[in-house]
Amino acid sequence: MNYLVAYNTDVGLRKHTNQDSMAVKIMDSEFGRIVLAIVCDGMGGLAHGELASKEVIRAYCDWFDHDLTDMVKKKEVDIDGICHDWREIAIVENDRLSQYGARRGINLGTTLSAMLIIQNHYVVVHVGDSRIYQFTNERVRQITEDQSVVAREIVLGNLTPEQALKDPRRSILLQCIGASPMVEPAFFRGSVGPEMSFLICSDGFCHEISHDEMMERLGPQACADAMTMKQNCMHLTDLVKQRQEMDNISMILLKTQE
Repeated sequence: MNYLVAYNTDVGLRKHTNQDSMAVKIMDSEFGRIVLAIVCDGMGGLAHGELASKEVIRAYCDWFDHDLTDMVKKKEVDIDGICHDWREIAIVENDRLSQYGARRGINLGTTLSAMLIIQNHYVVVHVGDSRIYQFTNERVRQITEDQSVVAREIVLGNLTPEQALKDPRRSILLQCIGASPMVEPAFFRGSVGPEMSFLICSDGFCHEISHDEMMERLGPQACADAMTMKQNCMHLTDLVKQRQEMDNISMILLKTQE
């Protein structure tokens, strides 16, 4: 299976620095084409959030370049092994960033949403409130579950989704890499078929846009080619900024092709 890829990132209306980081890695192998896409949304004063997000991106890209390459060469690729590696990376990076912050008297951290597509399957590792969506020609579905105070309150029945959008606790996370005493990533798995698209994005993209608006521009039928996908990403970024989204906005769009 082949893939079309587009991305876009924007500092937003309020912040002076873009603390989001993104990466896409592609490998041709005996298992077919393998794709890794990651978005990390950093948090912390000055450049600290940018440092946290970049360091976590680097760690997962290093895994792709070395550990996954070794697995492929040995023909020992399995999803359970990948999840084990990804959990260990999150724990190591959480400890390393926490120690870095403690030495300097600062708080810094980052979300993590990463997707690996291999042999018509995907696996996702997730910490925080960045998101991954799956689009078919029929519907859009959020794969990840937000690890935030307001998401927990919605599950408990204490808030409606509409109330959560305006709740002052909207930005408070239950865990993030670098600012939590312990981190326990969530994992999601599923199948990948033709005529699907996937969006990996920071939460700055999600607050001011509906599923119908996303489907119109990011669904498989809207993704004719990489240039169109890029234009659609830029259009939706401008749209959420027009609606006064203040946060950094970052997105990676993947579309499957037979």
